[in-house]
Amino acid sequence: MTGSEAKYLQVQTTTDSRAEAMELARVAVESRLAACAQVAGPIASTYWWDDGVERAEEWLIMLKLPADRYDALAALLTERHSYDEPEIVATPIIRGSDSYLSWIAEETRPESADHVTG
Repeated sequence: MTGSEAKYLQVQTTTDSRAEAMELARVAVESRLAACAQVAGPIASTYWWDDGVERAEEWLIMLKLPADRYDALAALLTERHSYDEPEIVATPIIRGSDSYLSWIAEETRPESADHVTG
């Protein structure tokens, strides 16, 4: 970790259906862009949109990943998300158990790295 850069992130996004939330979670984990994805909801959201205050029932997706996988995950979420402007927010994981953080790194290695032999 150099300076204030975090080695691991929690990324969150929201969507308007449980089905879409579960699908985004599945594809992010299967693509090894996140080690873990949690879906919570419904949540009540209030926000500005088209010059007015909107209220909506949404589902929250929280994904854990190494910071170097963020760009690929953000691209995937942007491509697959049904919203015109999806929330994609990354929060640094400042501390965590060594074994959990190692697990995040291990489970997000690209597939080809899994089959390296010495």
